[in-house]
Amino acid sequence: MTDPLSLPVWQGRIDAAEGDLALRWHQWVQPWAAEQAPGFALVGLACDEGVSRNQGRTGARQGPQALRKALANLAWCGQRPVYDSGDIACQGTDLEGAQQAYAQRVALLLGQGHLPLGLGGGHEIAYASFLGLARHLQGLEQRPRIGIVNFDAHFDLRSAEQSSSGTPFRQIAEYCEQAGLAFDYCCLGVSEANNTQALFEQARRLNVRYRLDRQMQPWNIAAIEAFVDQFLAGIDHLYMTICLDVLPASQAPGVSAPSAHGVDLMVVEHLVRRAKACGKLRMADVAELNPALDQDSRTARIAARLLASLVD
Repeated sequence: MTDPLSLPVWQGRIDAAEGDLALRWHQWVQPWAAEQAPGFALVGLACDEGVSRNQGRTGARQGPQALRKALANLAWCGQRPVYDSGDIACQGTDLEGAQQAYAQRVALLLGQGHLPLGLGGGHEIAYASFLGLARHLQGLEQRPRIGIVNFDAHFDLRSAEQSSSGTPFRQIAEYCEQAGLAFDYCCLGVSEANNTQALFEQARRLNVRYRLDRQMQPWNIAAIEAFVDQFLAGIDHLYMTICLDVLPASQAPGVSAPSAHGVDLMVVEHLVRRAKACGKLRMADVAELNPALDQDSRTARIAARLLASLVD
């Protein structure tokens, strides 16, 4: 059987008769190499181990390639270069090794002047993304103030002996404490029904700023904007991560833990664009895409749209 991770994905419709303005992503993306002009750089973490350890439904290992396939045929609306640096694959159960390798790739891309865009995979990608960004910035600044905006139904602050898709932000908090960095974490779309009181107490102890899913309705958008803007004003660098289970299950069925309530795509995309517009974005990723559970590629298409909103 052919490994889905090896299939070519940067191909699609070509509208040659409509000229140079009729480009699609597959015609714009270039292979990553050294000494290229700064742009956006895709990097995947092809991994199921974090979801498996978190007792979730596996299949996210194929997420990066499914996301590329969904991106490939989208109309190209940007100007800066986009490079594909490939995937870091988890070998067996060595999640920690994959996270370190991914962090190293992120730091390398940042050092070359690119803005890395991570493709998940489970949300264990978050710890690896932050690690790569922090290492890069710590080489430039003594104490970089990195803020995290996470669109997610879950805090992902679980206590566990091993890294998993449920532990990344607790691990980041521990890293920040050891490195003498502030832990600035904002979680948008939290489900009361899917986070225990122990997790809410952990969030309180760590001064996590958050909004519940039921607080993030279109008619409440002004209050949400003010909340996000206040958070962004207090940081110097932004890491943004989008866990696709923040969306309602009707919009994003292809995730490990579909949301009964969720936050509408219209609200999520608006806030993603608003956060990007602050000018502090240094790293972003999309997590929890599980093609094996995705009906009509709905979740992959939404993931592609959100990712494209960061570059257009």
